[in-house]
Amino acid sequence: MTGKHCIVVGSGIVGASVAWHLVAAGARVTILEAAEVGGLATRDSWAWINASWGNPEPYFRLRLRSMQEWQRLQREVPGLGLDRCGGLIWDLPPDQLEAYAQEHGSWGYDLQRVDAAQALQLEPAIRNAPDFALYAAQEGKVEPLVATQALLAAAHGLGATLRTGMQATALARHDGRVHGVRANGALLEADEVVLAAGTGSAPLLAGLGLHYPIHAPAGLLVHSKPTRPLLRKLLMAPGLHVRQTAEGRLVAGADYVGSIEGQDPAQLAHTLFSKVRALVAGADALEMDFFTLGHRPTPGDGFPLLGRPGHTAGLYLAVTHSGITLAPAAGRFAAQELLHGVRDPLLSPYHPDRLLQPAPAA
Repeated sequence: MTGKHCIVVGSGIVGASVAWHLVAAGARVTILEAAEVGGLATRDSWAWINASWGNPEPYFRLRLRSMQEWQRLQREVPGLGLDRCGGLIWDLPPDQLEAYAQEHGSWGYDLQRVDAAQALQLEPAIRNAPDFALYAAQEGKVEPLVATQALLAAAHGLGATLRTGMQATALARHDGRVHGVRANGALLEADEVVLAAGTGSAPLLAGLGLHYPIHAPAGLLVHSKPTRPLLRKLLMAPGLHVRQTAEGRLVAGADYVGSIEGQDPAQLAHTLFSKVRALVAGADALEMDFFTLGHRPTPGDGFPLLGRPGHTAGLYLAVTHSGITLAPAAGRFAAQELLHGVRDPLLSPYHPDRLLQPAPAA
């Protein structure tokens, strides 16, 4: 037992992972949640666990490690629901897809080139199977709220306390060290405070004179009504990512890393759902149930903020997009650093202070 008392602000997938890893390592943990248990951004995630294209090698290495940490968590946390179903990807032009295969293959990512017949063997429900796709067997998914609640329940089972309706309004600092959180008019003291509140972390940091760009681009997901099993795999097709949930819903996002600001979400949702019907055999008569418009906490350069902001004692920041993929590694590495003073080398590029900005002019 370390004897340290740690407050984690935020109960989304990242905060839940940090809390579980801390309490499992012997810390006393209190989790503060202002809104809904499980956070807001987490529940609106497409929940694809991957180390896919478009990122530099250091970030790939961090994501790949976290994919491995997901397997460990699956063994240690009951009810997590990890499904390593594999993903088929053909949402790039063939030359870019091949370049991705060569690059990531050289980094050790398990990618199999498949033709249309092989794609249909892997996923018989594809209409108009692509002549060339890549299959990543180790990619997977979780139900984001289910996984988060499983982590919170496991943390509670080890002694963590979850306090809901607790709006953190300020960080308490004395002699350069953060020693607690002001929430609902009260001071809650701790040895360490972890900010895992997404965009809600920024105003708390600003109260200490620490300014970081944390944006929240919107992401649209459409959800079908539950239906019989149609899909085995994650599908990353041009203009459309789709998977099937444990309860049978098809969930799809269109260019989930893009922006939909200034457009009509309802119209986009119906257009997107028509693409689901066109792609998935057996979905012709399937009805859309609802759509969600989530906002994804994203640091200014798109990469994680993991570490002590301003090198402030008693304070740790854990904010990232791709929270679903990175949550297990973020939790494990935060616990190592907070309780044992060991910072994993994979986090070297992601210290928050690379994005620290000067205070706004008065």
